[in-house]
Amino acid sequence: MRRFLLPFYLVLSGCVPSTPSDMPSRAQTQSVAGNLPAVKVFSAPRPTPSLRANSDIARDFLELSFNLESGRSLPVLTRFEGPISVRVTGKPSAGLGSDLSRLLHRLRTEARIDIKQNQAENANITIEAVSRKEIRAMLPQAACFVAPNVSSLAQYKLARRTSLVNWTSLRERKRLAIFLPNDSSPQEVRDCLHEELAQALGPLNDLYRLPDSVFNDDNVHTVLTGFDMLILRAYYDRSLHNGMSKRQVAERIGGILSRVNPRGAQYAPRRLTRTPRSWINSIQRALGPGAGQNERLRAAHEAMQIAVAMGWNDHRRAFSHYAMGRLNMSSDLKKAREHFAIAARIYGQDPSTRLHAAYAASQLASFYIAEGDGNAALRQIGPHLDTAGRYENAALMSTLMLQRAEALDLAGRTSEARTIRMDSLGWARYGFGPDWAVRAKLREISSLSPLKRGRG
Repeated sequence: MRRFLLPFYLVLSGCVPSTPSDMPSRAQTQSVAGNLPAVKVFSAPRPTPSLRANSDIARDFLELSFNLESGRSLPVLTRFEGPISVRVTGKPSAGLGSDLSRLLHRLRTEARIDIKQNQAENANITIEAVSRKEIRAMLPQAACFVAPNVSSLAQYKLARRTSLVNWTSLRERKRLAIFLPNDSSPQEVRDCLHEELAQALGPLNDLYRLPDSVFNDDNVHTVLTGFDMLILRAYYDRSLHNGMSKRQVAERIGGILSRVNPRGAQYAPRRLTRTPRSWINSIQRALGPGAGQNERLRAAHEAMQIAVAMGWNDHRRAFSHYAMGRLNMSSDLKKAREHFAIAARIYGQDPSTRLHAAYAASQLASFYIAEGDGNAALRQIGPHLDTAGRYENAALMSTLMLQRAEALDLAGRTSEARTIRMDSLGWARYGFGPDWAVRAKLREISSLSPLKRGRG
């Protein structure tokens, strides 16, 4: 399932040193002259191919395919056999149809999966669009989820405590249901669609070890990456089939990857260590719901201590600093800034974490804007706008663009600022959803600037 706890810290990042709230509220909104521009959407996808050794990917494949997120083992490989059909039911939001069509095209062309949409009642995969309230009544910490052997939320409600929807009992995939929110922003719906359809088709596990994948609970990536498509292509390779054990798959996955990903032979293995459950639990306590601020800070500090003890210098160490930065924003801005700077430095060392680096840069840019240093903020933001676009993250892209507009104003380039601010709003409508949320995000970032602070 896609957890809703972490994206609110990352995608809807309250990046403002001077405001206490991460999420825009209706009470914080400020009028924007005239109607907002039309929603902008991404055109042709630009996935970045995997930049890792096939031996590392083979290990990832086995851990993704033979474990659940809970840590429980799966006895055998399961997948669909033959052509796969997908239908949409419920009350889908306006953009779901086009986002689904684009995703299915990518699955056919990149992962080589025979998958098409129809409206037949016996479709293999049913995507039911329901409200967030209905989803959380089933799974309180989920933004969306997928379940086997059912075709509706009503069926799942009846079967949820039975073996019918137990993934460990599954031996072949024939019928599944994906439950998506119809009252979230277009980006959140699309993000859910990508992650849940990927899990409906293939691996069910998430690994914090993966820097370049939606199969990671940090939820930094919001659309299927080149690595994800490679994993799905291998998952549906002709030499694999339902019922194979982990040992049997392990004997074949190396040859599969050599054939479908020859570029993987040119990279040296990194052999990143496994992520201990203690670090995962600490991160989830720090950033998840239900904990007070002091408990969150203690948990984030525990995660940092574990990262240091593990000797990490990868994205997990950086994410530990990022979490510390986020949680210190309301109490110690100097410490928050230090942690964001460390996270940015670590993320910047690896091409696989360019998107992560863009988030860290956005946080750092907010400090420069608050200090009135527009040129320094522009240097932070500039390299990351294309990254946000490449990874189809409209929320991040609009945030960076709005920050750029404030920085340009500080640098005296008001005409450029006005143009980019207006251009950002179409992306903000896709990333943040309703007009009040877009206006709130505009006000939130505008309030950073000493030129405007205190207005309204």
